[in-house]
Amino acid sequence: MEESGLKHQLTPMSTVIEGEFSEVMGVIEKCHRAMLRDCGRVLTRIDIDDRKDRQEGMRSKMESVMSKLQEL
Repeated sequence: MEESGLKHQLTPMSTVIEGEFSEVMGVIEKCHRAMLRDCGRVLTRIDIDDRKDRQEGMRSKMESVMSKLQEL
């Protein structure tokens, strides 16, 4: 993942990758195939959040959540 140069964040439940569609899909495929070499079975789940109306990234989404939490 590091060599891809894409923005990414490891979380307790998943890994978030941000970038151009084809680049992200390439990284997902590479990770999936790497796991498959060492395991008999691999399940890869993908959620795609693709927006044309905004250019927000991971950082701004996290800042929005943190801001709302402080309002509680």
